[in-house]
Amino acid sequence: MSAVAATQGRPATTLRVRGTYAPYLLSLPALAVMGVLLLVPLAMTLVLSLHSFGMYTGISSDYVLANYVDVFTDPYFGEIFLRTLRISLCTTLLAAVLGAPEAYILHRMSSPWRSIFLLVMLGPLLISVIARTLGWAMLLGATGVVNQTLIALGLIQTPVEFMYTETGVVVALAHVLMPFMVISVWAALQKLDPQVENAAVSLGAGHATVLRRVVLPQIMPGILSGSIIVFALAASSFATPSIIGGRRLKVAATLAYDEFLSTLNWPLGATIAVLLLAANIVIIVGCNRLVERRYQQVFQ
Repeated sequence: MSAVAATQGRPATTLRVRGTYAPYLLSLPALAVMGVLLLVPLAMTLVLSLHSFGMYTGISSDYVLANYVDVFTDPYFGEIFLRTLRISLCTTLLAAVLGAPEAYILHRMSSPWRSIFLLVMLGPLLISVIARTLGWAMLLGATGVVNQTLIALGLIQTPVEFMYTETGVVVALAHVLMPFMVISVWAALQKLDPQVENAAVSLGAGHATVLRRVVLPQIMPGILSGSIIVFALAASSFATPSIIGGRRLKVAATLAYDEFLSTLNWPLGATIAVLLLAANIVIIVGCNRLVERRYQQVFQ
């Protein structure tokens, strides 16, 4: 009897073991692709950042921390990283201020206008970011549409400098990244019960009070999640700052590009890329923990 019971118990045990490891086995192809295309290049970049570089000797085979010491001690690199942080924060704030109301208006629209304007809002994602940035360059240039219109209306006498300024970069980046904010807030609005707003109005609350006391607390996780996405993309963006900001307004991504292809100092470029990635990870993970802790009930 014991032998029969043991024989009958083996298939069940085998099935339980297979069921335990099945998710991991199914994830192996994705993990392999991620390891080859993402983790391996990152590891190679980290190793490259530990080498030194000489104008006449090229990349050496030693392992030193001189590049990290130079980045942390040179005020030039500190200014560029602070500019990157400032532009990213301003872009995130502008995207949140404009994107959250836009998502709420779309949410309150009736069909078919909701679908039409949602498509209009998401349409720019189908266009290359370079094409969109060049469009902003044509709008914000000294002879662009914005300056020429202001001059024609008599509001200004000389063109306002938008190009090669942080303001121009923030405006262009906010336009490029706005759909990500709207999508995040839109997802949070899908969980919002319209009857809650109607109940607040029936109890005497004004529309401003309903937005501030009822709607905003419930969509705040979507706003914060969208802010994390926008900040990460803005901090690592290259095309928009290089076109709108030009050569004299460098950020971390354009600086790494110049070190790789202009000065050919690959170890220093790799160091800047590693530090940018590390700073992004620390900020994103920290903000994500704060959001989850503050709005724990929403994420459960």
